[in-house]
Amino acid sequence: MRSHISTARALRRPILINTLPSFYSNLIQALTPDYPRQDATSHTTAAAAHGGERARMTNFGAEQLIHEYQLFREALGEVCDTHGLALSPADWTIIDRSINTAIREAVREFTSIHEDLRHKMAAALSHDMRTPLAVIANGAQLIGVADDLAQAKRLGEKIAANAARLEAMVGEVLDALTTHRGERLPLQLSRFDMRELILLVQREFADRYPAALEMVAIGVEGWWCRDTMRRALENLVANAMKYGDGGPIRIELSTSHGNILLTVHNTGNPLSAEQRGRIFDYLRRERQVPGQAGWGIGLPFVKRAAESHGGSVAVDSAAQTGTTFLIDVPVDCRPYVDDGGRAGGWEAPAAPPALEVAALHRLLE
Repeated sequence: MRSHISTARALRRPILINTLPSFYSNLIQALTPDYPRQDATSHTTAAAAHGGERARMTNFGAEQLIHEYQLFREALGEVCDTHGLALSPADWTIIDRSINTAIREAVREFTSIHEDLRHKMAAALSHDMRTPLAVIANGAQLIGVADDLAQAKRLGEKIAANAARLEAMVGEVLDALTTHRGERLPLQLSRFDMRELILLVQREFADRYPAALEMVAIGVEGWWCRDTMRRALENLVANAMKYGDGGPIRIELSTSHGNILLTVHNTGNPLSAEQRGRIFDYLRRERQVPGQAGWGIGLPFVKRAAESHGGSVAVDSAAQTGTTFLIDVPVDCRPYVDDGGRAGGWEAPAAPPALEVAALHRLLE
């Protein structure tokens, strides 16, 4: 990519690689007989997450986004030829369909980020601000006809209270808008072990969840905002409790290419393709559970938390495999936070790793 796409040359390695290893793994699953995945993009939002992160954190255009998927296919073909891996025409049909679909989903998310902004603004302003504005206008009119100073003072206090309420609403609206504009949460970075944070959240929910809250996590020390990552994980666990079928909830932590992969998995009814596409929308409430209120803020916060750390979030949901939310952020997010929302420069690795082909070897065997 650095040889063929000029805008990729200044990217740090985790941002450059992004979600393509997950796409590669999904492709292996799609090529595996009897595995419940038709292609690398079925029941997952990884491609959309890739396109969204390219829009937020790089200077890529849609053309460069398409080009990198084309380079992915070319590299796959060259490696297969080099190692004598004879994939069948049916396999290449799956590969081509996966890449073509991933391109469409990535470009769709890439272009939609800016389009959503004006719609959210109009809806929030018209709905939330009418009441305090009406109170302020009515109070001002009553002051004009007030008989005494005490009455005018009471009306003035009422106007001041609703003005403060309106100011708070403006802050909330701006906060919601920055979610879609790519701006970041204010993060207080510190070095800690993510596994210890997961243990803390596991203990927090253990008494409230009768089924098992499982954890498979390695110790990973890195630089993140502890409070933000805790809130994000709590939202995912609470979401799994609310919408799962009461079975075990599994939290996993691993590393890949300088990033941590933090997942929360539950069993139960899967999300539909339409729901997967909109699950992270602000104020979107899916599959309402009777007696459990929801405001459609939790998952958008998770998305914003991941993006503010220089990463992304995706969901993978199918009847056979359950629902998994994946947070993918750098182990050390300081460079991505300090660069003010864009991926900064990169340091070339001493020895670039070769493309792994062991999985394809096992598949063909």
